[in-house]
Amino acid sequence: MAASLYKWFSPVIFTLFLGITLISASRREDSARPRVGGERPFARAAHPLYITVTEINHNAKEKILEVSCKVFTNDLETVLEKVAGARVDLSTPKDKPASDKLISAYVEKHLRLKVDGKPVQLHFIGSENEADGTWSYFQVNDVPSVKKIDVGDDLLYDGFNQQINIMHVTVGGQRQSTRLDYPEANASFQF
Repeated sequence: MAASLYKWFSPVIFTLFLGITLISASRREDSARPRVGGERPFARAAHPLYITVTEINHNAKEKILEVSCKVFTNDLETVLEKVAGARVDLSTPKDKPASDKLISAYVEKHLRLKVDGKPVQLHFIGSENEADGTWSYFQVNDVPSVKKIDVGDDLLYDGFNQQINIMHVTVGGQRQSTRLDYPEANASFQF
């Protein structure tokens, strides 16, 4: 398992860093549409890889699932613009609560979890930007133990048919990972 994970994960990381470099180097002028958030100097240039990384960790002491999602900021802005019908700027938002509301609603719709066969509700904690990525944080309450987690993850599938979604799930110190290529959207983890 570790060897096969390394075979695809290593090129993905290299391409991810290459994509971040390409995005940072480009500019875009698009001020015709209304904006949600602040002005943004950098572009939404095409890059060779469309990827999200979702981490799900069971915190047995607190009896919660901790969920974090990292997405290229420009890709997330592209899909959120479809939802908002306006230009979205997550890098320097003038209205952070409005931006967080868009992120929360989008992720909750496109990342669905079942714990031991029962659907659970994600609760939005917050978001932050890091380089050209946006992190969003959620938790699921009242999860004393986990034997199986089923994940429906179609984040950004409505924007990019080359999308890759990587998931890492940790329960009781045991970490499992998988990769979903568009249009595949479902994975199960047994512990």
